[in-house]
Amino acid sequence: MKLHDLDDTIAAISTPIGEGGIGIVRLSGKEAIAIADKIFRSQSGKKLAEVKSFTVHYGWVVGIDEVLVTVMRAPKSYTAEEMVEISCHGGILVTRRILDLLLQKGARLAEPGEFTKRAFLNGRIDLVQAEAVLDIIRSQTDLSLRVAMNQLEGHLSKRVRQIREELLDIYAYVEASVDFPDEDLEILSGIDMLNRVKKIKDEIHKLSTTAERGQVLREGVVGVICGKPNVGKSSLLNALLGRERAIVTPIPGTTRDIIEEVMNLDGIPMRLVDTAGIRESEDTIEKEGIRRSRTYFERADLLLTILDGSASLTREDDEILEKAAARQAVIVINKNDLPQKIDQARIKEWSNGFPVVSISASQGKGLEELIGVISKLVWQGEVIGSAEELVTNVRHKEGLIRADKALGRLLETMEKKLSAEFISVDIRDALDAIGEIVGETTTEDLLGRIFSKFCIGK
Repeated sequence: MKLHDLDDTIAAISTPIGEGGIGIVRLSGKEAIAIADKIFRSQSGKKLAEVKSFTVHYGWVVGIDEVLVTVMRAPKSYTAEEMVEISCHGGILVTRRILDLLLQKGARLAEPGEFTKRAFLNGRIDLVQAEAVLDIIRSQTDLSLRVAMNQLEGHLSKRVRQIREELLDIYAYVEASVDFPDEDLEILSGIDMLNRVKKIKDEIHKLSTTAERGQVLREGVVGVICGKPNVGKSSLLNALLGRERAIVTPIPGTTRDIIEEVMNLDGIPMRLVDTAGIRESEDTIEKEGIRRSRTYFERADLLLTILDGSASLTREDDEILEKAAARQAVIVINKNDLPQKIDQARIKEWSNGFPVVSISASQGKGLEELIGVISKLVWQGEVIGSAEELVTNVRHKEGLIRADKALGRLLETMEKKLSAEFISVDIRDALDAIGEIVGETTTEDLLGRIFSKFCIGK
């Protein structure tokens, strides 16, 4: 979307495609109310142009459906433009026909994320808040939802803007020394300015270090359950999910394909992957499952390596433990409800410092301890609060890293007592990097990349 397209009035279906109790068709732009008036007949006989903002009106889109129409006037709407939402009966045909009618009457089909993009371009939200909208939509746990809401409310943006304001203050002093060299402002080598730059750099670095935890919260982690056949991998998957997702039998090789499910693990969206048991096999289908299992080893953020505590270790166990030794892993000794035959000394030798947890997947014993161990590994022992400002977006992290490097160069420039022109360049680089995070400095290409990830109606 080009900036001049803000003159257009856009329309889109905002609810998921398919049957449902309700469907919503949304309009935004200076002609939104006028276009809606062309297709809507209210029971009261009033035109939408005559009604107050934030009011709902019952009537008909003639020949299509009985509807409720909500009017939201600029600037107090989601996009800060004139907006209309038509609530009709859910269904592909009804919503599609209403949308087609609006397009015939002068609206343009919205591009992905264009409603939120207009909210940004019209100054109602900044770029961090716009991206938080998508994070809310995609949230998979209560904690990830609360952190996304925190960003939508502007907490991260406020912190980034404070950093930028402090940089701008320093930049103003530097520019003044360039414009008025005879004033002898004594700021370029001053200890006060040096300390201020160091403080800002430390603040940026501290914020950027939250990115790893933020990414875990936003993207989740991949936990791969691996082991030889019949050690209880599928039983563990079912136990962690709290339902019978995988078929469990005493027959080795029952699981022949990859089974994936997302679960909420102490606020972490974890994609659990149950793999085929690793062993030598002549069965074509099982061999393919084993090949895929080995592939998932490389993709795992965390390996849950399952061993049968009621049996002695085998060559297959040794092979799996050897592969796990190069990754982050938890060694899970299953079937502790049975007499134990596993060699604990060898387990300690193989564990490579990884935690070892004893469980009974079939009886649910030891699961709370296992979940606690996994949570601690993922969070690296740090507890996260939903009110904490977290960097959850790779784009934000990259901007902070660029700003941090620019300030590193600035400190070197200041220590070498180079001229104000060189200092100005370094500060400008840091300001651009920080400003890009909240959208103070941006490009059409950047906006296109961000908002293309949204659905059409948002």
